[in-house]
Amino acid sequence: AVEDVFYGKNIRTTVVLSHARGVILLTAEEAGLVIGEYSPALVKKAVVGRGGAAKPQVGYMVAQLLRLAAPPSPADAADGVAVALAHHILAGGAMARARRGQVA
Repeated sequence: AVEDVFYGKNIRTTVVLSHARGVILLTAEEAGLVIGEYSPALVKKAVVGRGGAAKPQVGYMVAQLLRLAAPPSPADAADGVAVALAHHILAGGAMARARRGQVA
């Protein structure tokens, strides 16, 4: 799973992240993998319950959901784990239903 592109305050950072995201998506496509793409607000809503959650809230919930002693550090690491958790929460149920032949 990857986070959708967003415009940041620093244009250079946005461009570099977009390049990295492109490489990830290309590599996954060439390997035949299906990639879930989620907006930052949707990731926060899935993990925290509120799309406007702050980074400390995301880190706290990641730690709670994974039973960690402390949130992953730095905060960007917690954000990355939150994307994976959101994919599990949002797509995991749909994939399980599809395997059982149920309609979403």
